[in-house]
Amino acid sequence: MQTFLKIHPDDKVAVALKPLSAGDVLTVDGKEITLLEDIPQGHKFALCSLAANEPVIKYGSPIGFTKEEVRPGAWIHTHNLKTGLGDLLTYQYHPQISPLPIGEERYFQGYRRPDGKVGVRNELWIIPTVGCVNNIASAVERRSQIYKTGSIEAIAAFPHPYGCSQMGDDQEHTRQILADLIRHPNAGGVLVLGLGCENSNIDELKKYLGDYDENRVKFLVCQESEDEIADALSLMEELSQYAGGFHREPISCSELVIGMKCGGSDGLSGITANPTVGYFSDLLVSRGGTTILTEVPEMFGAETLLMNRCENEELFNKTVALINDFKNYFTSHNQTIYENPSPGNKKGGISTLEDKSMGCTQKSGSAPVKGVLSYGEPVQAKGLNLLSAPGNDLVASTALAASGAHIVLFTTGRGTPFASPVPTVKISSNTPLSKHKKNWIDFNCGSMTDGKSLSELGEELFDYVIAVASGKMVKSEEAGFHDMAIFKQGVTL
Repeated sequence: MQTFLKIHPDDKVAVALKPLSAGDVLTVDGKEITLLEDIPQGHKFALCSLAANEPVIKYGSPIGFTKEEVRPGAWIHTHNLKTGLGDLLTYQYHPQISPLPIGEERYFQGYRRPDGKVGVRNELWIIPTVGCVNNIASAVERRSQIYKTGSIEAIAAFPHPYGCSQMGDDQEHTRQILADLIRHPNAGGVLVLGLGCENSNIDELKKYLGDYDENRVKFLVCQESEDEIADALSLMEELSQYAGGFHREPISCSELVIGMKCGGSDGLSGITANPTVGYFSDLLVSRGGTTILTEVPEMFGAETLLMNRCENEELFNKTVALINDFKNYFTSHNQTIYENPSPGNKKGGISTLEDKSMGCTQKSGSAPVKGVLSYGEPVQAKGLNLLSAPGNDLVASTALAASGAHIVLFTTGRGTPFASPVPTVKISSNTPLSKHKKNWIDFNCGSMTDGKSLSELGEELFDYVIAVASGKMVKSEEAGFHDMAIFKQGVTL
């Protein structure tokens, strides 16, 4: 079994693939290195002498600077490594675009909607316009389970605390995200539940919806109903009769939209799970499909890799704005832009934001960037897209669903049980996690450290996603979880 990995020929560190002990003698590039201290799994150790303030190279790029002199075999982490990130930067476009070869056609069993859109689930959704009716929405969800008949696979409510007492972008974002979810093709029928006096009331929300199928979308204003739960159940029965008539049929994977996100990353995430998702992304894009990468703060330090893969200068400029707008968001709240790694990240071996970002962007594969989306904007361009959203797991995953993702691939080194509005596949970076949390983890990439190749895992993940798109339930679905969260930035009245 391989015990460590030097990721790139230019790297000055290697990563422990299992816990290593002080005194272990390792051979790297033909030279022997004696470890000076214990190295936890996923953590880094020096391959050469490093002076104070010298760049530390991992993934072939700097991930920070040494705080002090470091000897070969020493553990490199937050105690002796600091970020090299600063504030806003000036970027130059240096195109490095490599078109992917066309892949063979693949099909999944999905639902074709009357408007031509495609869903991978046939569910009934209850979407409140405002937090005041959350409990009613949850009560209707519970009592509507009798209508889970025919091809209907789940009935779920999506409570949230917004829809009123909001201003500016916050109010716009709430309306846009709710409208996106109402239009989402994974829902065969939707009940929109309003209060009546809220800012984002049903009449206001309809302006964001545009044309809609009156058989598929029903509305109820609770203040106008004598018994809102009884009336809601009546509407749910109508939606059930309509949506229950849909059936799965073969659909080209070129119509799949897959979101990509990571959370609770560890030192193996950028070596196993994230590259596997990147390999999957290239496989789907080569077949005409679409992937969406988000969590902008976790691009800081690796953003030029994405910028130079933009198909044209217009997309490059949009990506520059994507990065700098988020940096300005941080500084406008008097926050530093580089304090992103969480305690769990650090415990797992990630030392700086550059370290985290270089691993995070592995999920993008090698495809050219074809689209750059603002928060809540539906995806239009096929291929790899970048989406503006924060790193928060629930907020970012909801944003991916709102932009049109049928499924979210979520890589993790620590594990998490959360769900999103769409099937959320939990992909572990290490085998111990997959064994310890079998009720959370859907797919294990830790086998790469035991010798399984990236191409093998990438192909297996592609097959797994096709199975999920065709109806295979993920662990959070089996648990009955459906979550959503909206990005809040401004004032609450």
